[in-house]
Amino acid sequence: MIANESGRSARPAPADEARDFTPDELALTPFDAAEFLDSEETFSAYLAALLEEGNPKAFAAGLGDLARARGMSQVARDAGMSRESLYRALSGEGNPEFGTILKVMRALGLKLVAQPASTGLEDGAAT
Repeated sequence: MIANESGRSARPAPADEARDFTPDELALTPFDAAEFLDSEETFSAYLAALLEEGNPKAFAAGLGDLARARGMSQVARDAGMSRESLYRALSGEGNPEFGTILKVMRALGLKLVAQPASTGLEDGAAT
């Protein structure tokens, strides 16, 4: 039993009286990262997180998300590729060459920067 506002017990609705939801009410829309990538800061933070993850296919697919956010046709033109080739390379199933990655990053106004890997030691804690 469930107590209502007056403190009296209320019976829950029997299962056969429970409301059924239509498939449309239960439908989920697929998540599209491209809808949330709207600034240079979000572009670079997104790619940095993907690089940190260390999954090359996820990184390529992430570049695809950025290209869709910017406009796939424009990115393809700026990278000197066809739109179809760019979609294929950055689908997550593709295996783009490193040169393609660099072209797309340049077309997106980004650059890949090398820096020393973290040693795990705090500043001044070296032995």
